[in-house]
Amino acid sequence: MSQQLQADPLAAVAELPGVAQAVDSARTAVDRLRGHKVLRSRSAQVTAESALRGARASAALAGADWPLEELRRRTDLGDEEGSAVVRGALRISGELSELLPILRQAPAQALTRMHLLAAAGAADADRIGRPRLPGESVEVEPGRLAEKVDAEQAAARLSALTGVLAAPSKAPALVVAAIAHAELLATTPFGWGDGLVARAVFRLLLVDRGLDPNSLAAPEVGLVELGNDAYRTALASYAQGTAAGIAAWIAHCSEALVLGAQDSLAVCEALVRG
Repeated sequence: MSQQLQADPLAAVAELPGVAQAVDSARTAVDRLRGHKVLRSRSAQVTAESALRGARASAALAGADWPLEELRRRTDLGDEEGSAVVRGALRISGELSELLPILRQAPAQALTRMHLLAAAGAADADRIGRPRLPGESVEVEPGRLAEKVDAEQAAARLSALTGVLAAPSKAPALVVAAIAHAELLATTPFGWGDGLVARAVFRLLLVDRGLDPNSLAAPEVGLVELGNDAYRTALASYAQGTAAGIAAWIAHCSEALVLGAQDSLAVCEALVRG
């Protein structure tokens, strides 16, 4: 392996067959969304709606499928089944703008903060915000990978991921975001709330790397539309570690982002109609 590939491993991922097409599809969909006329005056409103829809969808993928309108009207989620997951998703979503500069300067610190937001009140207090230790339990999201990566390997891969995120890369935003998303899902480094963190990191890296700087699209909504079976299959392909499997995962993330951009485009159209 050349020094260049060692220094920028995600650039090599971007060269895999099919990845360029996935990147182009995602960019085209997001650019179309960003060009909508309503964003000239109501961009913040679309971003806020995208955040709420994304949080609801992320919670649904974690097993707490609450109606969007219920989240709009309720100020207290109570102690109902799934409420801890929904609260975690909403907490992360509400702090994404504050998390962005932390992610840029200290990715490990940003992930710790995200897990604190995701898991507060839903796991043993001494486990929140740190990687799991050997022997500690792992809660895998419904329909996600059944295989469990041992704690030491998960911690090592988490450290490697934060190192990669801290380094400059020529890889497209979609590639960087998709790999971070997959690593957090596949290794479950925290043992609870990893899916919420993974999907928030995916969205945030799309902002950070310039593909969707105003966080208008809701890729989490796209993941829900594609379905849990497709999500599980794509993640299993990634976990195989083959070039084809990694490319398939990135293509899945691209499809989700395209659908998420279309969802936000519909929000824009609704605002135009009043």
